[in-house]
Amino acid sequence: MSPERIFQVQLVLGYVPWLFTLSIYGLPRLRAVAPAEAQRVIALLHSFRFFGLVFIIPGVVGASLPPGFATVAAYGDFATGILAMLAVATFRMRPVFWFFTLAFNLVGVADILVDYYHGAMLGLGTLSGQLGSTYAIPILYVPLLMITHVLAFMLMARARSTTAVLAPNRA
Repeated sequence: MSPERIFQVQLVLGYVPWLFTLSIYGLPRLRAVAPAEAQRVIALLHSFRFFGLVFIIPGVVGASLPPGFATVAAYGDFATGILAMLAVATFRMRPVFWFFTLAFNLVGVADILVDYYHGAMLGLGTLSGQLGSTYAIPILYVPLLMITHVLAFMLMARARSTTAVLAPNRA
């Protein structure tokens, strides 16, 4: 199997164990807590996305890693991580917390989708060895991030529909 095919298979399979883990252990616990608390847990996980800056450190990744991928991925992760930290920091100021929660999830999903697009357009699969020690990020960490973004949006929608049922508009 070629390195490109191995990379593609690993990208797809990276989602499977996280889906199992979250459906068995994470989702039941997140559904059992208040919506804001569930979002705070997700924000804590995404607070570590500052780590994506590693893509632009010379010597950590190969010199042939396309800068069009590395720079966008690095700063997209960094922005998402800062927004997630701001969500955690503003937990007690609920309107501000919800603003940052929505912001980090929107920016985070956009970042991952743009990175997947750039990776495909730039042939990252054929250059996957250039990821060096960061190879584990797209294979192990990114699937968890994308799944938790989707989960965050699902929990927000559920909280919104629950609020609408509990406090109907009295026009």
